[in-house]
Amino acid sequence: MKLYSTNNKKKFVTLEEAVLKGLPDDNGLFMPEMIPTLPASFFKNLKDYSFAEIAFQITKTLFQGAIPEENVQEIIQNAVNFPAPVVELDENKAVLELYHGPSLAFKDFGARFMAQLMSYFNRKNDKELVILVATSGDTGGAVAAGFYKTLGIKVVILYPSGKVSDLQEKQLTTLGYNIHALEIDGSFDDCQALVKQAFLDKKLTSSIRLSSANSINIARLIPQSFYYVEAYKQLKTQKPVAFCIPSGNFGNLTAGLLAQKMGLPVAHFVAATNANDVVPNYLKTGKYEPRPSIPTISNAMDVGAPSNFKRMQDFYGDSWESMKQDIYGYACDDAATREGVKEVFEKYNYEIDPHGAIGYLALKEYLKVFPEHYGIVLETAHPSKFKVDMDEILEKSIDVPARLAVLKDKKKETTEMKADFGAFKNWLLENY
Repeated sequence: MKLYSTNNKKKFVTLEEAVLKGLPDDNGLFMPEMIPTLPASFFKNLKDYSFAEIAFQITKTLFQGAIPEENVQEIIQNAVNFPAPVVELDENKAVLELYHGPSLAFKDFGARFMAQLMSYFNRKNDKELVILVATSGDTGGAVAAGFYKTLGIKVVILYPSGKVSDLQEKQLTTLGYNIHALEIDGSFDDCQALVKQAFLDKKLTSSIRLSSANSINIARLIPQSFYYVEAYKQLKTQKPVAFCIPSGNFGNLTAGLLAQKMGLPVAHFVAATNANDVVPNYLKTGKYEPRPSIPTISNAMDVGAPSNFKRMQDFYGDSWESMKQDIYGYACDDAATREGVKEVFEKYNYEIDPHGAIGYLALKEYLKVFPEHYGIVLETAHPSKFKVDMDEILEKSIDVPARLAVLKDKKKETTEMKADFGAFKNWLLENY
């Protein structure tokens, strides 16, 4: 398997280099040289495959021998060992629950797969690998859980102070051991900018083995394609299928595009955002205009400059006309989000978190245009991770799973820092 940078399609690297580096030197993003398609018979006979077997077939096909099949099998067995069930709401709407992993968020799929893959590539290296990751909410907890006590790997998580929920914060600040959290006085975009700048700094990269666990890393993206196929397997409908994706950094939607390119028959994708509507605006106007992020109650989507937009453009050869044929855009504010949470509960007796509620509202609008289609909303995190808002909206106390409840009384351990690259660089050099 060879990969190129979105900024230079003539220079190729191996899968190992792409995964361990995370980001190309030219500040692009790694993309596969070619995306092989799975045979039509595979999709026709999906019901004969377990979720892990689906993941194995996708990975083996993409890797093209970059890792021996027995090692791929082991990676999948250790990473994809919890379900992704589809819950039907009515005759043309369903929810894909992606929160059954250890951190109760969809990012568990990517984080666990990446931890296994990096551990495989890192097994013969004596120098520790330092993973940098910026989080707007769920990425940090998933990465912390996925890499916890992984030998030879240290993790530094940057998160915006006061802009993640209490339980999300506890998930990434209470583990210790090889996990260190930096509480940044700024936005998620500031955290992401610090991480990107670190990879472009020659003194840092020559002194420390750095990699990234954000969706800028191709190892995060690949496993997120698995559950699109798993969801399709569970459907009973013969209608054309659309996936409606609550979106922030757009790694999840990009993974859906990867699954589609590999042969999954998807009619459309719906890019659903909160007030940070840079991509929906692009789909309407053809103008991509990133801007500072706006805080909302769907905080994991508070991204004003989504990194994976480069990959989305790459899939479509930078053609706005082509992209808007496959992807529909939708955005809403916090008031509408609250109403969405309430409507789903009152209509279907289903607790959907604020991010999923945006997906639900987007799907409703999409089905007005395509009433003959079937839509699947990606529910990306357990609603109890946003308990304060959920309790207020639904006017009741929602249940908190035991693995989250135990975090309530744990003491957070963080290093507070300004959104200043000089301070961040010095801290890394002093500690690693």
